[in-house]
Amino acid sequence: MSIDRYKYIVVEGPIGAGKTTLTRKLAEAFHAHTLQEQPQDNPFLEKFYRDPTHYALSAQMFFLFQRMNQLRELAQTDLFNARVVSDFLLDKDPIFARLTLGDDELNLYQQLYDHLRPQAPIPDLVIYLQAQPETLVERVRKRGIPMEAGISEMYLYRLCESYSRFFYHYDAAPLLIVNTENLNPIERDDDFHLLLKRIDTMRGKREFFNLGE
Repeated sequence: MSIDRYKYIVVEGPIGAGKTTLTRKLAEAFHAHTLQEQPQDNPFLEKFYRDPTHYALSAQMFFLFQRMNQLRELAQTDLFNARVVSDFLLDKDPIFARLTLGDDELNLYQQLYDHLRPQAPIPDLVIYLQAQPETLVERVRKRGIPMEAGISEMYLYRLCESYSRFFYHYDAAPLLIVNTENLNPIERDDDFHLLLKRIDTMRGKREFFNLGE
């Protein structure tokens, strides 16, 4: 498989899309390192899910600094000789900020984000896992993570819509949009190998992958 051009791959998608598990599978297949979000280290996240009004800014700022620190470390390593698969894209960080912050808080966040954003490396490929809101709700409930128990269905619906709008306009890196409604590269090996083949044959700046395509 010819993947030499993909040194830095990012898997993205809303909560419940399966990005973290797919990141690990791709890293194993590509003999790559993983770079993963650490939501369990955010002391404000569970409080945010229960009380978004009071903890949105704290949770958002923690994630921004956490992600940026991870990317700085990545940029300082020998990225060009070590293949990396990540389960987060810094560019998506404002999605959550716009959903949860008031105007003054959002303005403060945006100034900080604009200052930090140029320091983040640009991926060679972004894989966006797409699913209907109902599917995401079912997956989140099914996996039963205690921290996520307070997430409302309305929040997941709004998040899914925001991701769709964001990636509709995204053009900073090559983008493969994967519809996971019928394609399940996480639990089905045949589907995973189909995805690997599609990654290998991708030639355009933006492509779509649906089962049977």
